[in-house]
Amino acid sequence: MDKRKLLISIVAGLLAALMIFGIIAGILPTYASAEKSSSEIKQEIDSLKSDKKEIEKEIAKLEGKLSSNLSEMKDIIAQKNVIDQQVALLHEQTQNINDQIVAYGNLIADKQAELDEATARWKELSDKYKERIRAMEEDGNISYWSVLFKASDFSDLLDRVSMIQEIAAADQRRLKELNDAAKVVEEAKAGLEEEKRALEESKVELEAANKKLEESRAETDKLLKELIATGDKYQKLIDEHEEKESEAKATLSKLEYEYDAAKEREYQEWLAQQGGGTVSSGSWVMPIRYDMVTSGYGYRIHPVYGTRRMHHGIDLAAPKGREIYAARSGVVTNASYASDAGYNVTINHMDGLASVYMHMTHYIVSAGQYVVAGQVIGYCGSTGTSTGYHLHFGIYKNGSSVNPANYLNFY
Repeated sequence: MDKRKLLISIVAGLLAALMIFGIIAGILPTYASAEKSSSEIKQEIDSLKSDKKEIEKEIAKLEGKLSSNLSEMKDIIAQKNVIDQQVALLHEQTQNINDQIVAYGNLIADKQAELDEATARWKELSDKYKERIRAMEEDGNISYWSVLFKASDFSDLLDRVSMIQEIAAADQRRLKELNDAAKVVEEAKAGLEEEKRALEESKVELEAANKKLEESRAETDKLLKELIATGDKYQKLIDEHEEKESEAKATLSKLEYEYDAAKEREYQEWLAQQGGGTVSSGSWVMPIRYDMVTSGYGYRIHPVYGTRRMHHGIDLAAPKGREIYAARSGVVTNASYASDAGYNVTINHMDGLASVYMHMTHYIVSAGQYVVAGQVIGYCGSTGTSTGYHLHFGIYKNGSSVNPANYLNFY
């Protein structure tokens, strides 16, 4: 029974060990594959750069819309200012007309007072005239006829008739003068009232115009609010896109760091496969992952000119666009184009030695820049006097060329 338990325990332990081994075996490849290659990282970088360009385009488009929106806002504000000035002028005109209406009202009141006074005087004189006539005609001792019959003689009669006529004529003239004066006042009053009515009509027209302007101002206020809201929306979108752009830049920076690390790792792996590639000092590294040496250092028949010439470096064949590295740390003293060397770079290593890199598609460093060994400085090409894609790599000591194979193992 005990042996059976022991056997079961052993089997269980073996099964557990196998399971654990299986799990570990499953995990190990995962960790190994978690390290991305430079080409995979480069694809991510290119994709991210493409996204970043799209974000930049969208930002530029939104900024254009925002600028157009601001221009519209300026136009609306200018239009609103004009309307405000027009409204202010209409208010002044309306106030002026109101003042005139008040003044005309006062003038009309004055004319009405004059008319009332003239009418009262006319009535008073008329009443007195009627009273005299009535007094002479009523059944008193004096009557119009008694005045005439009391004449002592014909001459006295004529005198009495003349006196009565003169009194009557004077009363009639006075009544006529008062009546004429009242008509003048009444006509003046009517003229003032007509002018007042015209002013009141003008006031109504001004109020109608003012109402339209107020409506226009309300419309511009509404449009301005809408434009401000639209501007805020555009600005918010710009802020969001700029935040995305900032995130993309941060991610891009991280990926570029990972890319450089991956390239360095791959380069070191390649160096290991090449059997080293550095001298005992360890200061030099292979400038490119080449396929083969196509031309060594020394005299040769030039492939283009067909004459025997000194070849001051080593030609290393490689595909177009392959990275070229600084073979040693130093300062870039030249980064230019020449008809024979094409795009080329020279690095001074500050100890009497300098390295030269020719026929690049292009370089990515500039004169005066400090570079470290293994840093990408350009890409393999066939510019200048060249018959195929390769890197011409040379080393100079105190200004004279030396064989690069003395510093690096190319064979």
